[in-house]
Amino acid sequence: MIPKFGFMLGHRAAKYAITLLCMILSGVVCLGDTVSFGRDIRPILSNNCYACHGPDVSTRKPKKNPMRLDLEKEAHAEFIVPGEPDESEVYLRIITDDDDDIMPPSDSIKKLTQKEKDLIRRWIKSGAKYENHWSYVAPRLEAPPKFENNPWPRNAVDRFVLDRLNVEGLSPSKEASRRVLIRRLTLDLTGLPPTLEAVDQFLNDRSPDAYEKVVDRLLNSHAYGEHMARPWLDAVRYGDTHGLHLDNYREFWPYRDWVIDAFNQNKPFNEFVREQLAGDLLPNPSSAHLTATGYNRAHVTTNEGGSIKEEVLIRNVMDRVTTFATVFMGMTSGCAVCHDHKFDPLKQKEFFQLSAYFNSLDGNPMDGNNKAH
Repeated sequence: MIPKFGFMLGHRAAKYAITLLCMILSGVVCLGDTVSFGRDIRPILSNNCYACHGPDVSTRKPKKNPMRLDLEKEAHAEFIVPGEPDESEVYLRIITDDDDDIMPPSDSIKKLTQKEKDLIRRWIKSGAKYENHWSYVAPRLEAPPKFENNPWPRNAVDRFVLDRLNVEGLSPSKEASRRVLIRRLTLDLTGLPPTLEAVDQFLNDRSPDAYEKVVDRLLNSHAYGEHMARPWLDAVRYGDTHGLHLDNYREFWPYRDWVIDAFNQNKPFNEFVREQLAGDLLPNPSSAHLTATGYNRAHVTTNEGGSIKEEVLIRNVMDRVTTFATVFMGMTSGCAVCHDHKFDPLKQKEFFQLSAYFNSLDGNPMDGNNKAH
């Protein structure tokens, strides 16, 4: 079996498993009793504290709440003593009975549960270490747990899963029946249920690689590319209409077919990116390369009489930048149109430096209500 790993895993279960493995390797999913800032503490602070002690503190006038809990350096400087929760102002404020000192304030709708208070105490006791969001942390290799007398794990991911199951006092589920397996597999790889003929064929195939043969057949089907293309097309805002005003029909399907073919051909991810962003700049670009750049024109278009051409042009450029950040960088960027991003590492200056690249298209920003503008 040769799974299509070019730029996206086909099997949904495999994608989830690889995501889990990456998070484990990054130290985000911690096995055992370790408290993780990203998993356990940041959600508590974000939901209960950041409104007053987060990124907006520096912009308030007057600065009534100068404490910053979102920045490790500032929090450790005065309010958190790593290793000593009973000497840390943050912890003392959340456990006090004094209505004037308790945090969140007694008149607030925010309240910490005892479990959340215990987590903060354990976090401070363990050193109050801050962590970047897991998507910005480079994975580090960690040896899979070993199980000498347990035949259940078949690969490294299974070992991590079994180790966590043991921590939770759980046992692996029994292997699903062959009918359930082919149904799950077919739905995962094509989005469609298996045909009765395919089910019978799998049930009657008793060869050791029967399952692998089904995987290969599904990966080689056109339906595989169609199913895998759907989330990508959603993310890059594909549509067969202009999306605004009269919302007229537009012939954008060649780009859709290019994406489907890219999955079916198992196109490497670097080519997938390059051809969509700048296929027209390749040496002697083919018609397929030019079609791929439809990615840059998939935004909403208009020819409404009241539209200002320059305004539509800039709006299109902003859309390209925010979409690029979302689908290729895994981050939000729209906030940086107006100010430095509060939560993602992007400055306003960097946003407009990036927008200079996407401002190089020389086409008419107005669509002329044309199906093939």
